[in-house]
This record gives sequence, C-alpha cells and structure tokens, in this order.
Amino acid sequence: MRWNRARLAELRQAVRQAWAPTLVGRLQSVQGSVLTCRLPAAVGDYCLIRADQERLVPAQVIGFREATAILAPFEAITALAAGTEVRHGGGILRFPFGPGLLGRVLDGLGRPLDGKPPPPGTFIAVRNGLAPSPLSRSRIRRPFVTGQRAIDGLLTLGQGQRVGIFAGSGVGKSTLLGEIARGAEAEVVVVALIGERGREVRAFLEDNLAAALSRSVVIVATSDQTPLMRVHAALLAVTLAEEFRQQGRQVLLLLDSLTRLAMAQRELGLALGEPPSSRGYTPSVFQLLAATLERLGPAERGSITALLTVLVEGDELEEPIADACRAILDGHIVLDRRLAEKGHYPAIDISRSISRVAREVIEPSHALAAQQVRAMIATLAEVEDLVRIGAYVRGSNPEVDRALELQPALWQFLRQPLGERSDFAETRAALQRLAAAWSARTSHAAN
Repeated sequence: MRWNRARLAELRQAVRQAWAPTLVGRLQSVQGSVLTCRLPAAVGDYCLIRADQERLVPAQVIGFREATAILAPFEAITALAAGTEVRHGGGILRFPFGPGLLGRVLDGLGRPLDGKPPPPGTFIAVRNGLAPSPLSRSRIRRPFVTGQRAIDGLLTLGQGQRVGIFAGSGVGKSTLLGEIARGAEAEVVVVALIGERGREVRAFLEDNLAAALSRSVVIVATSDQTPLMRVHAALLAVTLAEEFRQQGRQVLLLLDSLTRLAMAQRELGLALGEPPSSRGYTPSVFQLLAATLERLGPAERGSITALLTVLVEGDELEEPIADACRAILDGHIVLDRRLAEKGHYPAIDISRSISRVAREVIEPSHALAAQQVRAMIATLAEVEDLVRIGAYVRGSNPEVDRALELQPALWQFLRQPLGERSDFAETRAALQRLAAAWSARTSHAAN
C-alpha cells in the first residue's frame, strides 16, 4: 500500500507538469552569478535555461526588480547570449523522499552521485521554511552518546541539541564528524558536505563514514559548484532531516561546513545588491543561518541532533560567522591547532568548549566529576608555559603538583585512537575515577 501511495504521488506530479502551461521568457543580462529575464515567476520557482540544443540548465528565482526576474543557476553555464530561452519549471523544486534514500549519495538537487538509479519515494518540496513552534518542542532530557570520551564525559550532548565544532583548517573537524557518525546512537544520519574539495568527498565516505553509510544519506556540493547549489544542498539536507524527524526518528545531522554555506549565501546576496556588512557578509547570511539552525532540534515526535562545523578564519573565534553561530547554537566544541600538532586526537580544547544542556541530561555525580576534572585542566593550563620552559619548581604549589602527577591519566582519558568507540557507562566510570583521584589528593593536601 505504501508503494501504491508513493507511485500515485509520482503520477500526480507528472500529470501536473504535463498539463501545466509552459511559460517562456528571454534572457536579458548576466551579472556575475545571477541572470535576469522577463518571466512571470515567484521567488523560489524552478526554471530551466536552454544552454544549447541538448542541455537545459536548472535555475531558481531568487528575486525580482519590477517585471524582471533574477535567477541563479544550479550549474555553471557558458556561452550565454541575450535572448536565450528560459522556461518556467512549474513551481517549487521537489525531490523523492522515502526509505530508499538510506545508503545513498546525492547532489544538491537530489540527483544520484553514486551511479545508482534515482531513489524512489513520495515527492516533497525542499523547504526554507519555519521552525517548529517553541512550545511544541519537547525538552532535551536524554544524553546523545557520541562514543568519544572527551565529549561524552566532559561535554555531554543531549538528543536534539545543536552543537558547533569550531576550528581552523586541517585541525580534524571532518575526522571527528566521521568518528561521531560511526559511534553515535542515531537511527538515521544525514550528512551535508558543503563546499568541500572534490578529492576529499570519497575519502570521507570510505575512511570516516564507512560502516555508518548504510543508515546515512549524504548530500554533496563541492567548492567548484555554484553558490545556489551549495545553499540548496544544505537546505535539502535539513529538509531530509525534518522528514525523518516527522516519522518519530532520532536523526543525526552532520553539516560541514556552516562557514562555506555562509560564503555561498554571501555570493548570492552581493550579486542581488545587498549591502555588505562585517567582512563582506550580507544581512541575508545571518538571516539564513538563524532560520536554518532554528529548524533543527527536538519536536513533538523525534529529534534532530545537529553537529555543524564552523571554519574559523585565522583561528579567530570572534570572526562574524563564528560569533553568530555561537550565539544561536546550544553549545560549541573548539578544536585547538596546538593540540593537533602534538598528535592529541581529538584536539578538543575542553576549557573553551561547552555544552549548554549537559546538566539536564546527566546525573549529579557525573556533573560533579566533570566539574572536578575541568578544574584540574584549568590548573594545568595556568602553569603550562612555566612547565614548558622549566621555570616551575616542584613543591611550590601542592595543587599544581597533584595536577601534574595526574596529567598522564588525564591525557589517556582525553585522547582516543581513530576507530575506537567508548561506551557511555565506561566513559562515566573512567571520568569518576579520575575525579576521585584529584579530589582525594586535594583533600589530603588540605589536611
């Protein structure tokens, strides 16, 4: 019966398209990454540009001036001329949704990249819509287990939480995402690779995602593709996650990266004539980030737990996109280049990272242990430079001495080899043993 309903929906869509009158316009101008033509169409409508006799290039209406529609293409177009035919595509772009999506790799329009046939399913629209009502959201009460000790122990996440992974280039963001995808307790994983280098996509799928691919759907828009394709790929991934959430599933959304999504929207905004603000980012960039991130999280049934990378330019956490994302998200994990250069994986800077829902999803004993271990990390950070240059004298500060004695055990807890998954109960027990050792030595020194 499900197959019949899905097939019926496909036939209805085909009939609507077959009987819809074709509206045709003519290209007037090309201005950077946008095109203009006289065509009666609404913002968001799907159009087709006849690039040559055999090729129709998809595009979308992103604005208009008086009676002139402004379009952005999904694909690169060359050799365009004034008067090129532009056809109205029949409304909002749609794509098939169904269980056949799992295990698939698609582009930003939902077209297969893995050499397999198009996935079957019921056609739904790619949304750039409203977030759930605040009062319709369920509270975040259950921990989301990632399998990473440093996160589960000291930065415990909750089902439905939205967390940013902040780091410069080459510090291990994508590797950490892949490890979480493999070790996380999620029914469905939606992965969006936005603005990635083409050679890294296959490596991520085979090396990082690996066994988790069977319960995942991957949306890819590489750095060489048009800004609209990159933005649309992110919106497609969020729409997919929402659809799975509506089925009552626990969904994990991994988006790499929010910064490249913002850069793509900046290109479109500048082409539309929006005024640039801080570092050239236009107002629509911050509106898109807020609208997209608020669509994630828990709902009445199901949840979307989101881990989204933020590429920090020059390792500067106060740059505009990092600052805006940090204000919206429910927590942030900061990766430190110095730790990565020392071979410390995952290179998480615990003192600069936070999970805003941790205390709501863990037991008081776990929270106390995390607080004590954080205190030990802070003590070590205070004397790091002195210890490095040999200026610290043992015995001058008993608390520092205790922290230095426990440092090897701390590093053993925080470091984790690739492919190793830590059970949540084991992580909690190891954390409490470490905290107990620190607390016992502190009490002994006080006496």
